[in-house]
Amino acid sequence: MDKRLIFMGTPDFAVSSLERLVDEGLHIIAVITAPDKAAGRGLQTSQSAVKKYALEKNLKVLQPLNLKDPDFLSELSSLKADLQVVVAFRMLPEAVWNMPPSGTINLHASLLPQYRGAAPINWVIINGETETGVTTFRLKHEIDTGNILMQQKIPIGKEETAGELYNRMKEAGALLLLQTVQGINDQNIHEIPQDNVTKNIVTGKENILHNAPKIITETCRIDWNKNTEEVWNLVRGLSPYPAAFTIFKNKTIKIFNADKEITPISKSPGEIESDHKTFLKFACRNGFISIRELQLEGKKKMNVEEFLRGFRNL
Repeated sequence: MDKRLIFMGTPDFAVSSLERLVDEGLHIIAVITAPDKAAGRGLQTSQSAVKKYALEKNLKVLQPLNLKDPDFLSELSSLKADLQVVVAFRMLPEAVWNMPPSGTINLHASLLPQYRGAAPINWVIINGETETGVTTFRLKHEIDTGNILMQQKIPIGKEETAGELYNRMKEAGALLLLQTVQGINDQNIHEIPQDNVTKNIVTGKENILHNAPKIITETCRIDWNKNTEEVWNLVRGLSPYPAAFTIFKNKTIKIFNADKEITPISKSPGEIESDHKTFLKFACRNGFISIRELQLEGKKKMNVEEFLRGFRNL
């Protein structure tokens, strides 16, 4: 008999997983997501992507402000879920994740124990990795440290951006999550404590642990003294959001797409080279970053030719 599931998630990354579970006919008894919030210039009420999808499918939706609120915990208990599934949601108190008989499982966008943290998709590209993956695991006290249930390896394209990888990983993650829930239903999942994982389960490589902390403003600031590959990886790893940036003529420029040119140069890091019509390059330690798409502070996103037509004073 299929278990009674509660799904917890907020952004569109989580929608792919919820949709996959619903399409397979699994028994979703409730969806828990972030409260509505005011957004935009008119401060219109905005619903999470997960809530919008759940309402389309006539699923019960809960939006607690406080996950430790006694009334919420009472309602959650009354639903009598067998298993809770979490995708891109906030931290859960033990009173929540330890409630169902079969516990709570989480989908994470890396090959744990590698890249624990809030931004694994960004950091694997920033660090120049050539492969990553998705992991399902059991929740416990410490973030992203519970027993591994299943994993799937995903290669990273040589020029792939974080946005492109995100779109592929949300689909791969949705399938892995479905397979995990089915495996739990069939009682054929072999759990592996992360402390026992010295070599990656699906790649066979030694684990040199990297973390994936939240992206902050300073993460996004380009240091032109770094080598070209490092800067190019930063641009890819932060595109399309929040985007790598530099300060140019006292204005912030966000860079979304660029090419790398590793070549001997005579310019100092951060200096530009341009024909004022078709190309704009910033010097790095061992070459150039040639800009393809950018956004000047206060302006719309544009390609480099559009930018050069309107910004003559280089």
